[in-house]
Amino acid sequence: MWLAFAAGSAFFAGVTSILAKCGIRKTDSNLATAIRTVVVLIFAWAMVFLVGSQDQIAQISGRSLLFLVLSGLATGASWLCYFKALQIGDVNKVVPVDKSSSVLTILLALILLHEEISVCKAIGIVGIGIGTYLMIQPKSGQPAERKSSGAWFVYAALSALFASLTSILGKVGIENVESNLGTAIRTGVVLIMAWVVVFVTRKPDQALTVSRGELGFICLSGAATGASWLCYYRALQLGPASLVAPVDKLSILVTVAFSRIVFHERLTRRTALGLGLITAGTLLLLF
Repeated sequence: MWLAFAAGSAFFAGVTSILAKCGIRKTDSNLATAIRTVVVLIFAWAMVFLVGSQDQIAQISGRSLLFLVLSGLATGASWLCYFKALQIGDVNKVVPVDKSSSVLTILLALILLHEEISVCKAIGIVGIGIGTYLMIQPKSGQPAERKSSGAWFVYAALSALFASLTSILGKVGIENVESNLGTAIRTGVVLIMAWVVVFVTRKPDQALTVSRGELGFICLSGAATGASWLCYYRALQLGPASLVAPVDKLSILVTVAFSRIVFHERLTRRTALGLGLITAGTLLLLF
């Protein structure tokens, strides 16, 4: 059952990247993150009341609550970095770097959760690393200034780091907590963090100037994220973090497919090979 939830998480996560990219063409990425988090929070708490787990709030231990809050902070940091990277970089380059967080998740699961790494997983990690390198290389014929710009990579790498911490902290935090309730609590943390960043950067007034079109895409990306989270943390509750995370990262296939349709971003032979290695490596992580 965990596999079905992880697959659902991957699909919605892949759609999220495309919808978000459409919503931050002119809108500040931090502001967009804060707006979409409102949608995710509504979505998450609606599910809590739907399954009737709101009465369990008082039963959450201090330890679980602490890790849920830490997981929310890591998620907020990951989101802020990820959507900034999406705003200034190509989807087909940003997403592979972000999805490499599965490698970091496995290493952290080994160290902190004592989950084993098999030979297949080791080979998979190498495949993901090589594939990511091939996909982020600049295309021939690109302007020199575009090739030298590495800001998107820094943000994408930080997104991957915080995403891996999210998985580990979230795994610990929901051990004895209903998954929908855990998701709703950590989303509240993300919401506070995101709006704090907006006010610190003095951009709250820009919320009134966001176009309807971009606002619509931002809200849709929030709904997709909410669906992805609910599936992902249910999968984490049912299965090992070292297996759930790799399946979730297959969302790159969904993202690449839609980026070709929506943004007309094409894969070269090299980037196609990189995508193949990432996919193969991710599948090997399941063994």
